[in-house]
Amino acid sequence: MKKLFLLFMIFVFTYGNAFAYQVLSTKEIGKDDARNQNVIVRCTTDTGKMSEETCSLRRYVKCLGKDKQSLCTSWQPWRDLRDTSATYSDWKSAASACCKRKGLR
Repeated sequence: MKKLFLLFMIFVFTYGNAFAYQVLSTKEIGKDDARNQNVIVRCTTDTGKMSEETCSLRRYVKCLGKDKQSLCTSWQPWRDLRDTSATYSDWKSAASACCKRKGLR
């Protein structure tokens, strides 16, 4: 019984705070001297149902020149388009933070 309780507690602490979202779209737009990557996700509620709330995430890269061999800077960090103050290393962490700010997962 103690082992079962311990396994249950490990499961709750490991997965109880997990964030879930559904990717609605991903696309890269632009060419030549500037490009953007966009991801739109739909958050889930605490009960696991899909919410109508979405998060729009973007990062961009700027390039010098107009040919395929143009010099490009590295991709900028991901940002939530509704709150651009914070930056994220990947879109998944940006999606989790955005959904959490809305009180969702």
